[in-house]
Amino acid sequence: MGEGLFQPWHLFLILVIALLLFGPKRLPEIGKGIGDGIRALKDSMKDKDKDKDATAEAKPENKPEDKAS
Repeated sequence: MGEGLFQPWHLFLILVIALLLFGPKRLPEIGKGIGDGIRALKDSMKDKDKDKDATAEAKPENKPEDKAS
């Protein structure tokens, strides 16, 4: 037996269990929903990074100046 966490037969076993639970008609719908969710998550992460970069460029850093008294 292999030492890795996911072996090819693990994926096959998960697919068989999902097929038994949801049936062959619902499985493509579920896969599409999961894919759309992952895509939306990636898009929102990209948008968040773009917003963060734009905010950092627009706002100069206010560093306290050393005042010798």
